[in-house]
Amino acid sequence: MQDRQEQFSQVVVTAGQMRDIEKRIFAAGMPVVALMEKVAGLIARRILEILSNTALLKGSRVGILVGPGHNGGDALVVARELHFRGYEVWIYSPFSKLKELTSQHLQYAESLGIPIYQTIEQLPDSDLLIDGLFGFGLERNLTDPIASAINQLNELSVPIYSIDLPSGLHTDTGEVLGTAIRATHTFCLGLWKLAFFQDRALEYLGKAELIDFDIPLADVEAVLKDAPKIKLITRAKALVTLPLPRPAVTHKYKEGHLLLICGSRRYAGGAILTGLGARASGVGMLSIAVPESLKSLLVSHLPEALIVGCPETESGAIAHLQLPENTDLNSFNAIACGPGLTRDATPIVQEVIKSDGFANAKGERPLLLDADGLNILAQMGAIATLKKRQSVTLLTPHTGEFERLFPDVADAKHDRVQAVQEAAAQSQAVVLLKGARTAIANPQGAVWIVPESTPALARGGSGDVLTGLLGGLLAQAATKQIPVEDIVATAAWWHSQAGILAAQERTELGVDAFTLTQYLIKVLSN
Repeated sequence: MQDRQEQFSQVVVTAGQMRDIEKRIFAAGMPVVALMEKVAGLIARRILEILSNTALLKGSRVGILVGPGHNGGDALVVARELHFRGYEVWIYSPFSKLKELTSQHLQYAESLGIPIYQTIEQLPDSDLLIDGLFGFGLERNLTDPIASAINQLNELSVPIYSIDLPSGLHTDTGEVLGTAIRATHTFCLGLWKLAFFQDRALEYLGKAELIDFDIPLADVEAVLKDAPKIKLITRAKALVTLPLPRPAVTHKYKEGHLLLICGSRRYAGGAILTGLGARASGVGMLSIAVPESLKSLLVSHLPEALIVGCPETESGAIAHLQLPENTDLNSFNAIACGPGLTRDATPIVQEVIKSDGFANAKGERPLLLDADGLNILAQMGAIATLKKRQSVTLLTPHTGEFERLFPDVADAKHDRVQAVQEAAAQSQAVVLLKGARTAIANPQGAVWIVPESTPALARGGSGDVLTGLLGGLLAQAATKQIPVEDIVATAAWWHSQAGILAAQERTELGVDAFTLTQYLIKVLSN
């Protein structure tokens, strides 16, 4: 059972894919009426469990919002079950034409004496609303009178539980189609839909949970077999991807050697935070190239690292790399470049990007670009420049940096998943798009999504910590033949979990980037 839960908790589907999966289930002989009873029964049971832990006792008034399709039918089954368990239920059914099965359930609810209202003005007060107006697959903008009704329902100070998806959200992009229910809680049915991981949908979803109604794995695999995989990175998947346990006999160079190129006199903190993130990764050897004037400062914060002081410009940026004797870019298992550099270090970033001769046994040695590394890459022409590289490149932009790097791909604010897929395919890089739901894509179109985060990470320096953490893991992975994309997803998950844990203990206002570094190891011991 645990294996099934783990498998299904990782899968994300589009509306079209979910529709095809359901068609296979019905074609195999599952009656629609039986599936509706099963799904709605699971929803009703879960709602009753939640209500048992709230102040809403039997006798409380529950309003059921019923749409014309099978989502409305699910809601009507829930209405029936709550009615039988002692709740005072009323139904809002504003549509004159309903699907046959939904119409039958409405008829039965009426026979039970459950009041039914057709206009928003008629509705009595309620302690809870259950939204079954529209399920997955809605594509047209909602118009009056239903749009006005939704706006009025949103103004009520009562919890709203949505079935499958808050009514009015686009299933794939999370776009608000005119208006949408602002749910307190959403029960996603069967498999996660893409909207749950689009940043702009989050304020409408409330607390989201998956309701598993036993979709056969064979049907999921049959529909998704030829499509680019979209998966959530779970704790179990992240932990199994870490380069642990270490062999009993090893040494520091077998545990990876990372070179960080970062910092300037103006942004010394960026180098420190990136170094602290790398330290937390457990990388065997850490070298940090910084302007000479920062060397003593970095040594005081990271005494175990090899701090490489480089000649600097008048503005305090690195003028050129000055690595130790008998050392060049081929000496490292991974390189991370960018935090705190300023654009005065443009020649350094250009040198690193064009130095494509370093490779491990698989023919690749990762180069990670962040912050000013990305801004300089954008000036060079990201797609044309990256296509010339042979080794794997990783980019970790926030939305603004992404738009500068890839001005001609899909709008990242409209559809994060499509945007990151297109960017990775065109640039042949692994692209990590930061956000409330970080999305990662490889050039083949596979996508990994970090399913939860915290606004506590919306502070300067948080991204520098991620760069160091990811760089350290990449250096270790290079010595152990762990797929780069899995390591990127693991680092992003680890970083978000550290933020969540820190916010729980210190509040969202208490998670500065330095504090964040102190919680990274705590994630693994929790």
